[in-house]
Amino acid sequence: MQVKLKKLKETAKLPTQATPGSSGYDLYAAEEASVRNHTVTLVSTGWAMEVPPGYEIQIRPRSGLAVKQGITVVNTPGTIDSDYRGEVKVALIKSTQLGSLEEIINIKPGDRIAQMVVCEVPRTELVEVSELSDTSRGSGGFGSTGTK
Repeated sequence: MQVKLKKLKETAKLPTQATPGSSGYDLYAAEEASVRNHTVTLVSTGWAMEVPPGYEIQIRPRSGLAVKQGITVVNTPGTIDSDYRGEVKVALIKSTQLGSLEEIINIKPGDRIAQMVVCEVPRTELVEVSELSDTSRGSGGFGSTGTK
């Protein structure tokens, strides 16, 4: 399977896998950006992609960036649909609860900002019914399956 990439900015760096066992590709910033506490910053990757039908790309946080700098992907996982052809951008936010206590983290072109994982999306049909089958859990919601 191929995911086609179109370079939109000269500063764009091709996504890479860090190791042969990596499930995701590191995404790199194509521009300077400042990520502030509790403020969403949209960062350009400089790429548009053609995702095969039946697949999506999920944009996920990088664990090192989250732990060390307190930066994460705000809409995790972000979704790039197979019919989207615009530039891939990453919505980053800085938390004061994680990592660095600095209020502003500066991103430079070429910095790793997130990872992308290609995932299969099964085609489904939604069917309205008047009754659902019973289960032992029933309608128990948040926190209903544990004792703590």
